[in-house]
Formats: sequence, structure tokens, C-alpha cells
Amino acid sequence: MADLDQLPPLNTHQVTTWLEQWQEGDQAAFDKLFGALYADLRQLAKRAMRAESAGHTLQPTALVHEVYGRMVGAQVQWADRKHFLSVCAQAMRRVLIDHARSKRRDKRGGQAEHVSLDDLFTHPAQSGLDILDMDEAIRRLGEQDQRKEQIVELHYFGGLTHPEIAELLQISAATVDRDLRMARAWLGVQLGSA
Repeated sequence: MADLDQLPPLNTHQVTTWLEQWQEGDQAAFDKLFGALYADLRQLAKRAMRAESAGHTLQPTALVHEVYGRMVGAQVQWADRKHFLSVCAQAMRRVLIDHARSKRRDKRGGQAEHVSLDDLFTHPAQSGLDILDMDEAIRRLGEQDQRKEQIVELHYFGGLTHPEIAELLQISAATVDRDLRMARAWLGVQLGSA
């Protein structure tokens, strides 16, 4: 699958129109929007799933469908396509965390899936840290600095590049890079893996 930048461009006006119609309660507009952005959402799901173990029971298609179910009733003031995809990336993070929590409960306190902090951005399939601990640390980071939390979420769970994040958040790519390095260092200290 191609990167988001290589996907055929959608008519920006049409996407914005569907978002507006959906905000006004038109469920058919949401279905059209979701269908048009399905390839983008599958790419986000694949990126979000890259940190999961090979035998993970949730697959990218199922993740997209779970996000669809969560987004149907969302009450958000949508700005544009990128805003919608950003919120979907956040929803994917929540689905994966909920899935890990459920799996832990099912195993009655068993080990949750792990993610290595050192390889968080380069080789996230490595094991090392509990993904639930990682989520809690990211949440705490957000209490101190929401932008850094959002950058980590967009990069790690959404798989967005530094320029994509910079454009979405209307900051420079250098700021994204700096914030991501600082967030990674902070997370390392919090999780004892710096």
C-alpha cells in the first residue's frame, strides 16, 4: 500500500462537504466519507498495528471497522480530511489499548503485549515494555504537554511523518523533531528505559 501522500487525491471540497453534512446528522454522508477514506484508514491501521506481535488477534481491517463503529456517533467540529484522519488515529490507539486491556483481563493478570521504547519509532515490533504502561506514560505526558502527546500519537499510532505532523499541527518539522525527541526521552525516564 502506498503512503498517504501517494494515494490519489480526493476532492477536498467534497470531503469537507461530507464532514459538514455528517455534523448536521446525515449518516449517509459519513458512510460516503468513510468509504472514500477507507484506503487512508487501512494505511493508518497498518501503521498502528506494526507494534503488535505477529500473532495479534486484531487485524488492520478489523481495526478500521472498530474505528468506524466508534466514529459513527462522534460529536466533533471537523476541520478537514487531515483532522478526520488524526481523530481516527487517536481512536485506533484507544482500540489497541482497550484490546490489550481485555486480553490482560482474559489471561487473569497475564502479560500484556510489549513494545520497546528504544525501538518505539524505528522497530516497534520489538518487545520490552508493556503497551498499557506505555499508554499510561503517554497520557501523563499529555497532562504536561498536549502537543507532545499528540505528536507521539500521530507518529507512533498514526504513522505520520514529521512533515505530515508539522502540516497537520501547523508547526515546523524541526519543532516536531525536537518535541518527538524530548517526548521519547521523557517517556524513557518514566518507563525506566532511557
